Amino acid sequence: MSAYNALVLKRAPGGMAAEFGPVGDDMLGEGDVTVAVTHSTINYKDGMILTGRYPGKLPLPLVPGIDFAGTVVSSANHDLAVGDDVILNGWGCGERRPGGYAERARVPGEWLVKRPAAFTNAETMAIGTAGYTAMLSVLALEDHGVTPDKGPVLVTGAAGGVGSVAVVLLSKLGYRVIASTGRPQESDYLRALGASELIARQELAEPARALATERWAGAIDVAGSHTLANALSMTQYGGCVAATGLAQGMDLTTSVAPFILRGITLAGIDSVMAPKEKRVRAWERLAADLDAKKLAELTVTRPLSDVLTLAPEIVAGKVRGRVVLEFK
Repeated sequence: MSAYNALVLKRAPGGMAAEFGPVGDDMLGEGDVTVAVTHSTINYKDGMILTGRYPGKLPLPLVPGIDFAGTVVSSANHDLAVGDDVILNGWGCGERRPGGYAERARVPGEWLVKRPAAFTNAETMAIGTAGYTAMLSVLALEDHGVTPDKGPVLVTGAAGGVGSVAVVLLSKLGYRVIASTGRPQESDYLRALGASELIARQELAEPARALATERWAGAIDVAGSHTLANALSMTQYGGCVAATGLAQGMDLTTSVAPFILRGITLAGIDSVMAPKEKRVRAWERLAADLDAKKLAELTVTRPLSDVLTLAPEIVAGKVRGRVVLEFK
């Protein structure tokens, strides 16, 4: 195949450097399906990788980008044909193998999900790993009996990617949403997405009591650390907390009290290696339950070349909602 353009992270004095430009097939991953990539996005993990804050060792040179959407141009997979529009989220792409910040990607076909007809390629990347993770979290709450009649649901980091989509999904499904944010200027934005109540991030950011007053039936947490401990301590009897991230930290200083005295479930949400059937279920529910108008309202579109500017902003919590990266 001919050369194609990609963002490549390379070793450089003092660390690494990023270069946009043409590359060859040697930068493609292994797999039985090749995709012409049309759109990608930026997630918190992408920001960590691009700013050198990723805690693992990167196999440089590397094409970053944990998500992509595009059209199959070559396939030896019996489930996928040339011309199929597909989505990839995670599977180590952009971390341990070439990812989505390139005009072409090659992966095992079983990693790909066919694009639901309800979405365009751009809309699937407006959702991206952040929105797909939000849906996995909602499914976890449902599977553990947290229904709208049981009480409100807390969403931490509510103005970010996972949080914004979670607020939209939960509100459409009939939940009363309590949105936690460290950005009070985003109050109108969060209420427009469907939040019924807002609380300051600082309320949850300090060390938690073993048990506190019950305030919500469930929670979707992106922060970890003290925030997750507080979310657990304030979850009502029989509730569930879906843990999706570590924006505040990887630590969790709490006690067994919420689990053995209130029967709370802590559900870990892994979006990277989730089996295909779980991914398909999540995308089918996104197609059915995500408000397309609100998705558009929380999304901006930028060229792929802007990703290096966006990376430190998303790590610093300055990116609101979702960003679609467009390939032109």
